[in-house]
Amino acid sequence: MTVSVLYSILLLVSLGSIAAVLLYIISKKFYVYEDPLIPVVEDILPAANCAGCGSPGCKAFAEKLVASEDISDLFCPVGGNDVMKEVAKILGKDVVEKDPTVAVVLCQGGCDVRPKTTEYQGPKSCAISSLVYGGETDCQYGCLGDGDCVNVCQFDAMYMDEKTGLPVIITDKCTSCGICVEACPRDIIEMRPKNKRDLKIFVGCLNEDKGGIAKKACEVACIGCSKCEDICPKDAITMANSLAYIDPVLCTLCRKCVPVCPTESIIETNFPPKKVKPPKKVADAKKVKPPKKVVAPKKVTVVKKVETVNPEKVAVAEPNVDVVKSKTDA
Repeated sequence: MTVSVLYSILLLVSLGSIAAVLLYIISKKFYVYEDPLIPVVEDILPAANCAGCGSPGCKAFAEKLVASEDISDLFCPVGGNDVMKEVAKILGKDVVEKDPTVAVVLCQGGCDVRPKTTEYQGPKSCAISSLVYGGETDCQYGCLGDGDCVNVCQFDAMYMDEKTGLPVIITDKCTSCGICVEACPRDIIEMRPKNKRDLKIFVGCLNEDKGGIAKKACEVACIGCSKCEDICPKDAITMANSLAYIDPVLCTLCRKCVPVCPTESIIETNFPPKKVKPPKKVADAKKVKPPKKVVAPKKVTVVKKVETVNPEKVAVAEPNVDVVKSKTDA
């Protein structure tokens, strides 16, 4: 009994020793070197694993940062410029500072301006709805309203408005990861520069139909009239497929295109209200001469001088008159 137990113990010890030696040899044979800077860089990254940088996760992005000689084209949208500067300082590489961006919904066709013509009964998913049919309205380009973008957002930066049925983006919470852009089957979400005070001007429509058809489907649709393109002083607006597009890089936020849009499809955010200019005067007050006062004619009193007759002169003159009379009588 004792001998059999000892044999069992020796057998197990020998098998364990052989397995340990084999594992050691295999680990050395297939050893993969990992740069010690990778975990250091990974600790600096925000660990969101949102894939906004183009890598499947923060560790993969850290490996890419360490392995790349030039990281000027790499950027973590969640961490922003501060995180990238810290990474560049550790790696001893140069990084390019980029303007922060924010997600923007390029559709404002709510329930009040885009009437429903059909009713969908099935799973509420934009991905499924886009494959099955064109939507509950006549617009084949607008938001489907099932909230796939809201469901994938990891930062609670989006919610669905019950009145309009459209997604609303909370700018302060948006990290510009871009996951909502990929989740939208109709590509109505775009990343645009945040600018100072979150000032933005963009066309809230993607309808490429002709003006009449687009206007019938949605009251605030772009009808391709080109008025905004004509008035833009910086050539920031282009027309393609009966649809206007505002380039965020060329746009100077002058807002000249907003009031000329007949359907109000151009959206401006966080701008102060425009000051109402007083009506222009016909002529400058300094140049206009004051009207002359009409003076009523004064009454002129004519005073006739009455000459007093000197009686002495009359007395002297009377004889002469008689003489003249006498001569005439003769």
